[in-house]
Amino acid sequence: MFHSNTQQMIDYWRGQGGYRGLPTRAQIDPAAFPKLLPQVFILGRAGTGLYPVRLAGGFVADLHKRNLRGVNALSLFSERNRFTLHTALETARRRPEPVVATVEAFSEDASLPMEVLFAPLAGSDGSPERFLGLYQPLSLVARLQGAPIREIVAHSVRGVGPANEETPRLRLVTFEGRRVA
Repeated sequence: MFHSNTQQMIDYWRGQGGYRGLPTRAQIDPAAFPKLLPQVFILGRAGTGLYPVRLAGGFVADLHKRNLRGVNALSLFSERNRFTLHTALETARRRPEPVVATVEAFSEDASLPMEVLFAPLAGSDGSPERFLGLYQPLSLVARLQGAPIREIVAHSVRGVGPANEETPRLRLVTFEGRRVA
């Protein structure tokens, strides 16, 4: 289960439908989630592994204490997490399904647990070229004491949707020396 705000954004994204279930940027109406706008960001895709921040809400920019426009989103994450996140984003483009990373955002002396949502958006030609995102704190932001986030460490990165649900596993059982499925 995700935080209710994260789930709200996932449900909104799914409700926009679009081509192959993939909404376009034009289908996203910020008026549909006004309370979450400060936590929202939009990433572009300039090429594999290059996801520049196109738009960042005030809350997102304030956590980093800088303008994020043009910054490669992968550079905000720990170096050891970048490949995993890159793989998840590229997979989300092919499926298309949202990805949620459960992370710890570190300042110099403190940390903040968060969920970070990445939901693919289609361009005018129908190909996924952007991501709608959300920073959702799971604790009080005051823990950071106003210090900027210097690194984000992902504890888990997982796709959300039918293609990522756990499939039933076959278990073999023996009864009186005989295998029973």
